[in-house]
Amino acid sequence: ISEDVIWACTSCGYCIEHCPFYIEHTSKIFEMRRYLTLMMKSYSLQVKNFFKNVQRNSNPWGIGWQQRADWAKDRKIPLFAEEMEYLLYVGCAGSFDARNMKVTIALCDLLDKAGVSYGILGKDEKCCGETARRLGEEGLFQSAVETNVEMFKELKVKKIITLCPHCLNTLKNEYPAFGGNYEVVHHSELLPKLLSEGKLKPTKIVPLRVAFHDSCYLGRYNKIYDGPRALISAATANPSLEMARNLDRSFCCGAGGGRMWMEETEGEKINVLRTQEGLETGANCLASACPYCLTMLDDGLKALNRDDVTTKDIAEILHESL
Repeated sequence: ISEDVIWACTSCGYCIEHCPFYIEHTSKIFEMRRYLTLMMKSYSLQVKNFFKNVQRNSNPWGIGWQQRADWAKDRKIPLFAEEMEYLLYVGCAGSFDARNMKVTIALCDLLDKAGVSYGILGKDEKCCGETARRLGEEGLFQSAVETNVEMFKELKVKKIITLCPHCLNTLKNEYPAFGGNYEVVHHSELLPKLLSEGKLKPTKIVPLRVAFHDSCYLGRYNKIYDGPRALISAATANPSLEMARNLDRSFCCGAGGGRMWMEETEGEKINVLRTQEGLETGANCLASACPYCLTMLDDGLKALNRDDVTTKDIAEILHESL
């Protein structure tokens, strides 16, 4: 197996989900990546920069950690305290990426309208370590886990809201092995609950034809399919348009497994292929519930020169209906 093949995996999980012989390919690939990373130091310049940025500033962009809560500087969002029900774990993309900051703000507006008791960590929030583990840097991942578990313990965190399926999967399914046991909920699970309880009430129909893209880590990894579609239906008064490959057979956006931070040099770009599938539905909006997917679909539209179609997170669509 060549190194290019080992680094090409997006960890989408499709091969495991649909392999007739139940072979778990990705765990083997991650082990090979650990060897390449920790023993051989054989990885691309992009991956090297990723490791350096996370080590120095606990985010992939390398932006100063002090700026992690700048998105909230004009808003009265409290820091998490023990008496609050939820910790809103914003994640790196929601804190530093300009496009995804808008999603964070929309979600906070929705939580405020619903009267949810929550707080953030502000500049003290750290990367969960998910991508470092996917890229084979197990030491960097475990260092992040130890820091976060200790901080959450001191703050007595019991419930966590995430915007990112990658953060969700790591905090919910991987942190327990290190003593971090929390009730972790993705915003695509919490928002439908708030709708059903009458705490959020759409007041107008959002005039969009929305095609929903299932994130691999939300869908195949955590079996969350209905919540995002319920939000789209509530906001637009129409069911979401379905791409040819959807639900547990959804096609990856191309960003998982650390591929978000690596250049694609072979074959067709995965995000462009997926964007084309979305456009084939006749939608004028491609929706997702993942910051990585949102970025990749947005880049796909730019590559295809389709400025007549927008990309939105499901929280933004619901926010518009209020």
